[in-house]
Amino acid sequence: MRPPTIRDVADRAGVSKSLVSLVLRGSEQVRAEKREAVLRAVRELGYRPNAAARSLSEQRSRTVGVLLNDLRNPWYVDLLDGLNSLLHASGLHMLLADARLNRRVGHDLAGPFLDLRADGLVVVGTLPDPAALDAVAARIPVVVAAAREPVPAGVDVVANDDERGARLVTEHLVGLGHRRIAHLGGYGAVGELRRRSFEATMGAHGLADRAVVEPCDMTEEGGYRATVRLLARSDRPTAVFAVNDITCVGALSAAEELGLRVPHDLSVVGYDNTSISRLRHLWLTTVDHAGHEVGRRAARCLLDRLERPGGEGRVQLAAPTLEVRGTTAPPRGDD
Repeated sequence: MRPPTIRDVADRAGVSKSLVSLVLRGSEQVRAEKREAVLRAVRELGYRPNAAARSLSEQRSRTVGVLLNDLRNPWYVDLLDGLNSLLHASGLHMLLADARLNRRVGHDLAGPFLDLRADGLVVVGTLPDPAALDAVAARIPVVVAAAREPVPAGVDVVANDDERGARLVTEHLVGLGHRRIAHLGGYGAVGELRRRSFEATMGAHGLADRAVVEPCDMTEEGGYRATVRLLARSDRPTAVFAVNDITCVGALSAAEELGLRVPHDLSVVGYDNTSISRLRHLWLTTVDHAGHEVGRRAARCLLDRLERPGGEGRVQLAAPTLEVRGTTAPPRGDD
C-alpha cells in the first residue's frame, strides 16, 4: 500500500490541504475543532510528513550536525542530553559523527554536514585542528561546546570555567592538609587551563615546589600508567588530581595494584562528574562542570544564530561545583 499523503489527510478531515499544512506547522490560526479533525485523521491514517519535501519548500533540512571529539567519554552524554532537549523542542534533529573515527580514516571532519545540508553545526570537545572549521563556519552557524581553542570569527563557545574548577579541587586538597599533590595533566586548551590553575593555586599556598604535573592522554590506561610513575617517586604524592574521571579510574587501579588504600593512603579527585564517578564502588570526589547546562546553552546559541545570523562570536562559561564523595580525606599523620 502507498503511504498516506497530505491530500488523504485533508479528505479524511474534510478540510483543505493548506489547512492541514497550517495544523502540521503548529499555526494558532486554526479553530480548535478543525485542528482536532486534522490530528485525528493523521492518527487514523498513520500519516508522516515528507521531510525531504518540507526541506525543499523551506530551504532548511531541520537537522543540526554534532561533531563529537570522542564517543568514549561518558561526560558527553549529559552534554548531548542538554543539547538535544532544546533542539528537539525547536523541531530540529541531531546528526552525530565521531571526529576521532573520521580523523583516523582520513575523512573530512565537517564536510559531510555541508553535503547533508545541515542547518548548523555543534562541535563538542577539542579538535586537533580548529582551522578545519573555517570553511564550514563561513556557510552555516557553528557553536563549539566544551573546548577553549581559538575559533573562527562569528563562532560561539560554550564551556566550563576550567580554571575555577581546578582551583576548587586544589583548595579542597590543601584544606584537607595535603602538601604533596600531583596533577595528571591533559592536552589541549582545557588541559592547559586546568594545569595552570592547579599550579597557580599551589603557588598561592606556598606549595609551588611540591606541585607535580604528570602528563597523560586522558584515557583510563593513560591515567593508570601516569599514576604508577607518580607512586614510584621517593616523594610520592599523598593526593592526585586527575584531569577527568576516566583518567581518575586509571589512577584508582594503579593505587589498588600497588597496595594503597583510597583515601586512607592516597586521595584522588576526578573532573566531569560522569555517571562513572557516581558508581557506589567508586564514589569519586570530582568536579561537576554542568554538562547538561553547557549543552542547553550551546543549543540556545545555535538557535539564536539560526534566527539572527552574523555578529561577533561569544564565550559563555558555566560555573563548576565540587562534589565531595569518598575518595578524599586528610593525609596520614606520618605524611
